Amino acid sequence: MFYFYLKALHIIFVVCWFAGLFYIVRLFVYYAETKDMPELQSSILREQYTIMTNRLWNIITWPAAILATIFGAWMLVEQPFWLQQPWMHVKLLFVALLFAYHYTCHLFVKQINDRTLTKTSSFFRIWNEGATIILFSVVFLVILKSAVNWIFGVVGIVGLSILLMLGIKLYKRIREHKNN
Repeated sequence: MFYFYLKALHIIFVVCWFAGLFYIVRLFVYYAETKDMPELQSSILREQYTIMTNRLWNIITWPAAILATIFGAWMLVEQPFWLQQPWMHVKLLFVALLFAYHYTCHLFVKQINDRTLTKTSSFFRIWNEGATIILFSVVFLVILKSAVNWIFGVVGIVGLSILLMLGIKLYKRIREHKNN
């Protein structure tokens, strides 16, 4: 029964972690869009987005990442046979990618604090899909577990990625048309 409590806590903090990652990148988009605004408006919004970014990152996203990791590792200590499963190796690879994504977002937060962020809102719209792809990959791996099924899942994720990129390009064209 103890394992199920660990699993529940792990899932709760993974959800919080992803919520933080999804929203932080949305704040990056808003922050980047202030470059095209009049100086007074840009200054006010950048200050507000900096406050929001720091609160989200330090109060929700980092603690959720740490707690999700602790409870996930604890589950593996309680049930070490999971480490012998091939799908778990692939899942842990995606977790490593998630940490790389998280760390890169941390660097963007630092750039906002230092007022040196140079990426565009279009870049961040595409960047946001990285977390989506990792989330889909991990959920399919954990649910399907078998090698054949997760291969189909990965093919589906590639298809999803292509659809997301096409959607982003379409959205960009609609915004540009609206602004002209």
